[in-house]
Amino acid sequence: MYYKYTCTQYTILHQTKPRSTMKALLLLLIFTFLFIPHVLCDSHKPLGVPSNETIYNISKQLCWGCVGEALQFLFAHNLVRAAKWEFPLMWDFELQDYANSWAMRRRGDCKLEHSFPEGGFKLGENIYWGSGSSWTPSDAVSAWAGEEKYYDYNSNNCEEGKMCGHYTQIVWKMTRRVGCARIICDTGEEMCS
Repeated sequence: MYYKYTCTQYTILHQTKPRSTMKALLLLLIFTFLFIPHVLCDSHKPLGVPSNETIYNISKQLCWGCVGEALQFLFAHNLVRAAKWEFPLMWDFELQDYANSWAMRRRGDCKLEHSFPEGGFKLGENIYWGSGSSWTPSDAVSAWAGEEKYYDYNSNNCEEGKMCGHYTQIVWKMTRRVGCARIICDTGEEMCS
């Protein structure tokens, strides 16, 4: 039996005034180094993976609110930001709720559309599409970060005809929080927002 899974990832990034202190940053870094490695190590395969691939894929679908996946997205974003000496992002459950609300609206058709009209946005949204069950949060963030090659730091613009806004949204100095959500659409495809 063949199963196809499609996923789009809307990463909602929120602009706030910097409120972090060195103490909060230190606590975040300690949390990152103490807890994330345990969550990330083979987090995509539960202990005692069934030999039946179908059962494994179905059980994986039932874990939409997994903290491990949220931490993977957060960690991947923060690796990109660290390369540019930017402060790490924090997970925002309010943004996650917003992303989930938008994903639920798109549940019927699973279209890759932003939640705001062109030019009328207040939050940043990055979209990722991946098929199958093997994509990871790091794959989505890597795809966005790969746009760095099209970004000209001197002019603060993308190369002509190229896209780099997903990358700039990740490393933007004023970005402080991130949240995302994922659902299964009525079509059977996966959608993340």
